[in-house]
Amino acid sequence: MLSLYRPGDGPLHRMPAGPKMLLILALVLTVSLLPPAWWAAGVACGVCVAAYAAATLRDGMLGMRELGRQVYAVRWVVLITVAGQLIFLGPEPAVANTARVTAAIVLAGLLVLTTRVTDLLDAVERGLSPLRALRLDPQRAALLLTVTLNTVPVLARLARDVREAQRARGARGGLRTFAVPFLVVALKHADELGDALTARGVR
Repeated sequence: MLSLYRPGDGPLHRMPAGPKMLLILALVLTVSLLPPAWWAAGVACGVCVAAYAAATLRDGMLGMRELGRQVYAVRWVVLITVAGQLIFLGPEPAVANTARVTAAIVLAGLLVLTTRVTDLLDAVERGLSPLRALRLDPQRAALLLTVTLNTVPVLARLARDVREAQRARGARGGLRTFAVPFLVVALKHADELGDALTARGVR
């Protein structure tokens, strides 16, 4: 499984996976429940800047370079969200709601960046263990949640790799020329992920 974990020694890296998940979940909920106002957009952006700065990701810019990468990776979500909201709700709700959605995504990405996949699996499995009484397999549920958390950032990285390879070859940009190789590498990653899960006994 491709992991986006970034080694570090900051407070988020040192924090156990379980409490870290609860903390980030609390931040995401707080941002999501902000009202659709101009100031709420500023608060959402401020929370993200503070969280990435506190994470100590060693990117040379107090986490802002990595934050920029995360926002750039979801730029189409941002554009589609703000365009739809502008049409139906107006400028203030559009900007505020888009900022809240974007903040929630990049804050969730911070969990993957500062936590090893194995630690995430163990934490989710421990948290879901009381549900064994309902015949829920905590190990399978933990694996599903962890794979889901990794999917969006992994696809964003694959898309970036495809674009960089095309630029290196001097290929002209375009949706069609990008979509085909991206689909190929995405399907290859899916096959490799399926093989890895099968090798670990997950069916």
